[in-house]
Amino acid sequence: MNKKLHTALFIAFATLGGLNRAGAQAVKTQAGSISLNDLSAFAAPPKNWVIAGNVHADLDKTNDFAITKGAGILVNTVDEKNPGHDLYFNLQHGDLDLEMDYQVAKGANSGIYLQGRYEIQLLDSWGTVAPKSADNGGIYERWDDSKPEGQKGYEGHAPRQNASKAPGLWQHISISFQAPRFDANGVKTANAKILSISLNGVLIQENVELSGPTRGAFDNKEGVQGPLRLQGDHGAVAFRNITYTNFDKPHPTVSKLNYTVYKGAYTTEPDYKTLKAEAQGTTPTLTSNEVKLLNEYLLRYTGTIHIDQAGEYTFKLSIPGGKGMMHINGATAVPLITNKGQGKIQLQAGDHPFDLFYAKTVDWAKSALGLTVSGPGIREFLLTDGNVSSNDAVDPILINATANTTLRSFTDVPGGIRVTHGVNVGSPTQVHYTYDMDKGMIVQVWRGGFLDATPMWHERGDGSSRAAGSVQFLGTPAPAIGKLTTADAAWATDTAGTGYKPKGYILDAEDRPVFRYQVYGSLVNDASTITDGGQGIHRVITIDGPAANLFTRLATGTKIELLKGGVYTIDDKYYIRLEGDDKPVIRNAGGMQELIVPMQKKLTYSIIF
Repeated sequence: MNKKLHTALFIAFATLGGLNRAGAQAVKTQAGSISLNDLSAFAAPPKNWVIAGNVHADLDKTNDFAITKGAGILVNTVDEKNPGHDLYFNLQHGDLDLEMDYQVAKGANSGIYLQGRYEIQLLDSWGTVAPKSADNGGIYERWDDSKPEGQKGYEGHAPRQNASKAPGLWQHISISFQAPRFDANGVKTANAKILSISLNGVLIQENVELSGPTRGAFDNKEGVQGPLRLQGDHGAVAFRNITYTNFDKPHPTVSKLNYTVYKGAYTTEPDYKTLKAEAQGTTPTLTSNEVKLLNEYLLRYTGTIHIDQAGEYTFKLSIPGGKGMMHINGATAVPLITNKGQGKIQLQAGDHPFDLFYAKTVDWAKSALGLTVSGPGIREFLLTDGNVSSNDAVDPILINATANTTLRSFTDVPGGIRVTHGVNVGSPTQVHYTYDMDKGMIVQVWRGGFLDATPMWHERGDGSSRAAGSVQFLGTPAPAIGKLTTADAAWATDTAGTGYKPKGYILDAEDRPVFRYQVYGSLVNDASTITDGGQGIHRVITIDGPAANLFTRLATGTKIELLKGGVYTIDDKYYIRLEGDDKPVIRNAGGMQELIVPMQKKLTYSIIF
């Protein structure tokens, strides 16, 4: 945790306006990406920060990066013997959406400081089962030296689950931050808030209020603006694809609202001149509460929407149990939708007439009207009252793997493919995988929560389940073992269906499945366990009298590279590490690369992620 206060940088950011308080002018709307062709996007960058073309971490060496010259990647090159300094962006921000890819070296520690004051922890938390606030994706604790030992740190927020990847693999973080609010006298009226953090596709923080700066803040004087900052004194870390939206514009407002209620079941917008109104009036708020009918009605609103800045605006409409649409200036803002939908429209600054209708025809749905807007410099904002449907049908049905757990279900994978004979294997170490018994391959691996069985078990269900953690897909389902006349030949087509015959699975003494199948007449046993420390999947495939020219496909990707120690990286998303004397081959096939190995009596390797 960085405790230093760099006076020179502090002064530089005071000069740039990073310490503005209430009443200061909002900066010009900023949205886009940070160029990493050089260090010009940063204020007085310390020498430990460099621009690179590529980086690779050593899984067995702390704070070690192999750096390739080039551009596009920001790298902190410090280690324990050569501590560096933090990096400040030129970007000043209030409300902010921020996304980036990052990777940490083994044992590395860093952080993202929003407004220079509120830290989102970045850490090598690989294999941690019960993450804390100091782990990857945590909101770091506040600090008070006047408190007794053991109580100095407080208000830290651990991530909901550990969605972290292994050192040297690119991770993706998405952060939505709401800056603290102040009145005209500079008195704080609302705390800063982390609206959400998603790590590697998993929501790990939501609606977390920050009563003040976390430990290591560059100052403790909260403000409406502050510099984005990366911690640089605790370990080797790299960043790329940094994008942001700085929200600093007033949100649109609605006024002159008139409503009319018509009785009847409508599926399209009618000719209102031919209808008799059931009720009508004016209201200060867009709401469905003006309707006294429970079902089969049409609610129409007309009014004015005010826009401060010209640009493209996105409107989202939520109307459970019915249909609806919205027009602005006579043009379609939201096309005809059922239950919920959205649309985009270009608007000039100023006042615009709008027309909205909501036709409810489903009796079991509760009346609710939700309309949000987002646009240039404007985070999504609710224009209606709080009577809004979440559109969530039911609470999720989650399955936790408190012991070794096996559950069969359909599994949907990218490309619109459904694995119909999938077996989900869960572990209390929070490392899990799905096995396709039709192909003899591991389809996906993930860490964190085990399964969301809502699609399978709610009411009649559709038989499918979803991984409840951070998923790594291992490629389009295809036979794991097949015939090749040479290492660069095409896979033999098994038109007769004699090459692969599934034989189910048995459970070992610890309730872990051993999958069995025949391949070209030879019996195969396929057993996977969790590696020590929960770092991945350890797989052992044994075959009784393998036929000639059999190869095992270990991985498919766009870029497969051999690193130190016989470790292969697949698209920088996961690793393959082989044991024994097997000699894998990287080859091109169908516009992709494959990692294959001749099949002997036994193959042992690990999938590390």
